[in-house]
Amino acid sequence: MQPSKVPSNDDIYIVDDTLWNELIELTEGAAALCYQCGVCTAVCPWGLFGGDSLSIRSIIRRAQMGQYVHDSSLWLCTTCDQCSAYCPRGVDVPQIIRVLRSFVWEGKKPEKGLPSLLWSVYWNNNPWTQPPSKRSNWIGSVDVPLFDPEQHEIMLYVGCTSSYDRRAQKIALSLVEIFRASGVRFGYLGEDEPCCGESVLSIGHLPYFRDIASNTAKIMYEWGVTDFVTISPHCYDVFTNHYPDFDDRISPLHYTQYLEDLLRDGRLSFTKTVKKRVTFQDPCYLGRHNRIFDAPRIVIKAIPGIDFVEMADSGLDGLCCGGGGGRMWLETEAGERFSDSRIQQARDANSDYLVTACPFCVVCLEDSAKSISGCDMQVMDLAEVVAQTL
Repeated sequence: MQPSKVPSNDDIYIVDDTLWNELIELTEGAAALCYQCGVCTAVCPWGLFGGDSLSIRSIIRRAQMGQYVHDSSLWLCTTCDQCSAYCPRGVDVPQIIRVLRSFVWEGKKPEKGLPSLLWSVYWNNNPWTQPPSKRSNWIGSVDVPLFDPEQHEIMLYVGCTSSYDRRAQKIALSLVEIFRASGVRFGYLGEDEPCCGESVLSIGHLPYFRDIASNTAKIMYEWGVTDFVTISPHCYDVFTNHYPDFDDRISPLHYTQYLEDLLRDGRLSFTKTVKKRVTFQDPCYLGRHNRIFDAPRIVIKAIPGIDFVEMADSGLDGLCCGGGGGRMWLETEAGERFSDSRIQQARDANSDYLVTACPFCVVCLEDSAKSISGCDMQVMDLAEVVAQTL
């Protein structure tokens, strides 16, 4: 009889009970639900590019065994929620990813470049390394009043991306035009507008996010904000699902929901036609995370002249643009960009406009469209399309 193999150090796994208990607590038991069926890995968008660069099942299993996950695969996840949408146990995978990233921060081993993001939010009140004094520069010569709860029915929360990114600023200006044409009494917070902290939450620095959320909620209360509209689905999601300091007095809406309300109430009307073939990119944080699929489509289909068509993957199956989960601040190699595949799907649908409702989607998709030879399809935000009809 041959002697049994003596296990080497590489064969021995030490279960960290403290890590396991903390993981269960912070994910409210989500990690324990996973029974390793592999659906998450099968539907992950990274599978489109072959290889095994990201195996969600393996990451969760290692966490269940009380092992720290600190390799680069942890930062590939865009938290698009495709995995959770089809998980038979309803596991909140993005929450697990954020918690695991928080352990990496505790060990002081985050991905290169992410500490700079935190410092920018701390010093500049935005993740874009732009001075806070320029937060209102997006309005240019347009007169946008400061919010007054006695005069205004809603507050427009512009957000960091639409305040500083030149491409996304056009979305904010289009929305201002729409509100004015619809007779909406609104204002914004000017240079006092706080960062919502979504970028900090997405990269997993949970203690700092809690500080930001508390401070932002305080500012909202001081300004007397109750109903407000966000431009970015990421802002909408974080206010709706991750702000424990908000009570029933504060009610966020994504702007597509608000436009649907204006349309239904007869306040939003169209005076020009848009004779274009249009398809819609479902932002992950609007669609899968918050199940807002109908509102943008109702608005699009109401525009005179629009020929609307769905792409191969839409709704719950919509392909992520690749910008979520902190990926906007990390480099994605050419040939591994989800947005490239999404542009091709839109071209296959013979679309003139690829329309979306998220600044991250617009930036990622437009970059891909510009890089593809012979692509004359335009990437538009829904607010921009609606503004064309006024």
